[in-house]
Amino acid sequence: MKLSADLRSFEGRIGHHFGRPDLLVRAVTHASMSSPTRADNQRLEFLGDRVLGLAMSEALLARDKSASEGQLAPRFNALVRKEACADVAKEIDLGAVLKLGRSEMMSGGRRKQALLGDAMEAVIAAVYLDAGFEAARDMVLRLWGKRIDSVDADARDAKTSLQEWAQARGLTPPNYAELARSGPDHAPVFTIKVELDNGDSEQATAGSKRQAEQAAAKALLERLER
Repeated sequence: MKLSADLRSFEGRIGHHFGRPDLLVRAVTHASMSSPTRADNQRLEFLGDRVLGLAMSEALLARDKSASEGQLAPRFNALVRKEACADVAKEIDLGAVLKLGRSEMMSGGRRKQALLGDAMEAVIAAVYLDAGFEAARDMVLRLWGKRIDSVDADARDAKTSLQEWAQARGLTPPNYAELARSGPDHAPVFTIKVELDNGDSEQATAGSKRQAEQAAAKALLERLER
């Protein structure tokens, strides 16, 4: 199979030349384009998630040889969560080479966070099947490099920290409410309010509910701890 020019360019962006080009084509084929003769990337996504997890586990253990499991777990979660995968996908312009059905394309599928995150995991699996774990790990470390170096700043889960703060003071867990949603379906913007039993509250706006909840929790926690 001969790759199209855009996929050959994509190979350059990820730093891997495929011996089996069909694997890359499959990795960038969304379920909306699947057919009896065209496989989609869902099974690759499943595998890629595991390959990414192993690569990150190794990287974190090597980076900090004295870290406890309790310190490693939040760092790991920050690096492998769907938002991180989607951010990497955007940096390498994975959306530009996705093969999407018409309805998915019209609804802005090339920019959807979940879709990009899934496709990134599929690409990792494709590299793994094409050239083995070492090649997949090397690609992951290249693409995630700066995130691994700065993971401590991203690993603190604000929602968990706020809940622990509240419970330590005899309060019930924080309540999160959606105040508003704006923007088109393919790029929604959410405004979320977090409130404690004692009336303390903050709100934040972001491109996903999870991000808005985390931002609101972080803002409230920072104010409470001042």
